[in-house]
Amino acid sequence: MSEDSESVREIRINPVVPSESVLVATARNMRPRKQEDPAPRDTRKHVDACPFCTGNEEKTPPTITAWPDENDWEIRIVENLYPILGEDQQYDNLVFGLQQAIEGYGRHEVMIDHNQHGIALQDMSAEHIRQMFQTYQQRMRILYDSDKRIHYVLTFKNFGPAAGASITHTHSQIIAMPVVPENVYNEVINSHEYYKKNHRCVFCSLIDEALTYEATIYDRDSGEVQRKINVGQYVIERSQRFIAIKPFASRHSPAAMNGKYTSFHWTTRPISSAPH
Repeated sequence: MSEDSESVREIRINPVVPSESVLVATARNMRPRKQEDPAPRDTRKHVDACPFCTGNEEKTPPTITAWPDENDWEIRIVENLYPILGEDQQYDNLVFGLQQAIEGYGRHEVMIDHNQHGIALQDMSAEHIRQMFQTYQQRMRILYDSDKRIHYVLTFKNFGPAAGASITHTHSQIIAMPVVPENVYNEVINSHEYYKKNHRCVFCSLIDEALTYEATIYDRDSGEVQRKINVGQYVIERSQRFIAIKPFASRHSPAAMNGKYTSFHWTTRPISSAPH
C-alpha cells in the first residue's frame, strides 16, 4: 500500500543529514481538528497609512538601495525598525557558568518587494521576480564583503499574519549574523561528504529519485504488499528548470501546512524528463 492510502508508522532518516530522523505517523492526521478559514488577503494597490507604500518613505528608515532608482522605485531596502540583530552590539562572548551567549551583533533589513501594497508573488511579472532575486544576491554579497564578522545571511519572505508579518504590504527580510545555524552547517557538511563519496550533488540525486524511482515491498511470509512507492509520488510541481518535491523525511507535516511544504532546487539541466 502507498502511504497515501494506508496509515504509516515509521522512523525516517534524513538523507541529507543522516544523523537526523523524524517520526512519521500518518494516522494522526485523522485526529479531529478545528477547521481554519483562509486568512483574508489585502489586495489594495495603495494604502495611505502604510509606511511601505510610495509617498510614505519618510515613515521608514532611509533607503539603503532601490530599483530602478530611489525616486521611482519598485523594490526598496531599508533597515528594520525593530531589528533582531544590530551593529550597535559588540560581538563579545558572554559566559555565565555553563551558560553562554553572543551579543546580538549583525544586520536586519527589510526589502519592500513591490510598490503595489497587496500584490502577491504569483501576480508579479517574471521580470520583477528576476530582479527580486538579483537584489537578494547583490545585498547578500555586499553584507558578506563589508564585514568579516558576518558568516551567514538569511533571506526570507513573510506572507500573512500566520507567517509573522505585522505589515500586509508585500515584503521580505534579510538578516546577517555572526554564526552559521546548526541545521545549515550540517546540511553543507553532509552534502559535501556525499559529493566526495558519490561525485554528485545529493539534492540532484533526490530529484532523480523523485522522478524515476519506484519500489514495492512484500511481506516475506504472506506475500502481501506492505509498501509501495510510485514514480513521481513525492513530486508536487515541476517545470523546465524548477521542481518542488515533498521530503520523504519531512520535519513538518504537509497535511498541517495544507500540502504546501516543499523543497526547491535550482538546476542548470532540464528536469522535464528522466535523467540519462
